[in-house]
Amino acid sequence: MGAATMRGFVWLAGGVILTAVLCLRLPGGQAVLPGSPLPGITAYEFELFRLGLDDFTEVETPEDGLGPAFNGNSCAQCHSVPAIGGVTSMTEIRAGHRDENGAFKELNGGTLFHLFSVPNHTCQVHIPAEANVIARRAPIPLFGAGLVEAIPDDALLALEDPGDRDNDGISGRAARILDVATNLERIGRFGWKAQQATLLAFSGDAYRNEMGITNDLFPDEVALGVGPEQLTLCGARRGIEDVRDRRTGLRGIDNFANFMKLLAPIERASAGVDAGNGEALFEFTGCAACHIPVLTTGPNTNPLFDRKPVPLYSDLLLHDVGTGDGIEQGAATGDEIRTPALWGLRLRRPLLHDGSAATPEEAIRRHQREAAATVERFAALSESERRQLLAFLNTL
Repeated sequence: MGAATMRGFVWLAGGVILTAVLCLRLPGGQAVLPGSPLPGITAYEFELFRLGLDDFTEVETPEDGLGPAFNGNSCAQCHSVPAIGGVTSMTEIRAGHRDENGAFKELNGGTLFHLFSVPNHTCQVHIPAEANVIARRAPIPLFGAGLVEAIPDDALLALEDPGDRDNDGISGRAARILDVATNLERIGRFGWKAQQATLLAFSGDAYRNEMGITNDLFPDEVALGVGPEQLTLCGARRGIEDVRDRRTGLRGIDNFANFMKLLAPIERASAGVDAGNGEALFEFTGCAACHIPVLTTGPNTNPLFDRKPVPLYSDLLLHDVGTGDGIEQGAATGDEIRTPALWGLRLRRPLLHDGSAATPEEAIRRHQREAAATVERFAALSESERRQLLAFLNTL
């Protein structure tokens, strides 16, 4: 590394070596590697980040409350590429039933059907035979999540256009949801359906739904189709499994939220002439109508989040662009998906909510409905122009 200095740690999680790079300082400036904390954090915030990182990479066991039904035994099992907080090719399964009139119904009280169970698979969840909507969901990268959380609800409400008042064919809608962390109506922004508004609620949701560990926000075990008596036989315990650490006073969900809040976004790569032209074409084709290049955080007592630009390339709204998964969740219909942020795109594969697109071009061509005119303009570009637009995307 020459004159650069780097600090990092390696964990063994789920049999896979995971590396989290904490900071990199280069002569003449600062470069932030994936997995680093936000530049400028205090010593106290770095300690919160470190504690969160420890919990995020911890491999849970049944003794910790894992299961009885679960999708992974560690946050890092699904969020590790290109660094802790990123993605993997793992997917979860959602399912439901849509009748002949188009009405959607949850089966056995929910839509999430877990992949694994403990012990001895006696509480293994099965997708009911009547399910006719089955979807996979890929992990969403968490880089820069604290900045996303700090964007005011009013800023997102100002972007929505549910009736397509400007007649551009695009009618984004803000997800109005009840935030379980504050018990207030908020605008959702986390998850493929924008079903959570705060990182604490997002953490609690994932801890219970993905690992089966109950917490103050989500206190009930979930294993769809498995009755309470059987859950008990499978090892489900009464009471909250995520308890406060006596040394720090923090719960697991607090640690997860702190880690994500202080996790830096992926920095842009250097851009050549092709990428510069491609950025203009990104605007020309209409991609930027939903993938808005920059939003801004609101006033904040913490200077890390006080009126900061957030170059996430998303409006964080719900849209029907023909790639919906059919599952109704939170405020979202089956056809709606929250606009995925494009920052860090070059380090993320596969693409779309179900990981079914191998390349950005394939993902673009899969867009329809609200994005139909945009796809037409993209298809009408010359081969050289398309190459330039894709070169731009490869800088994100």
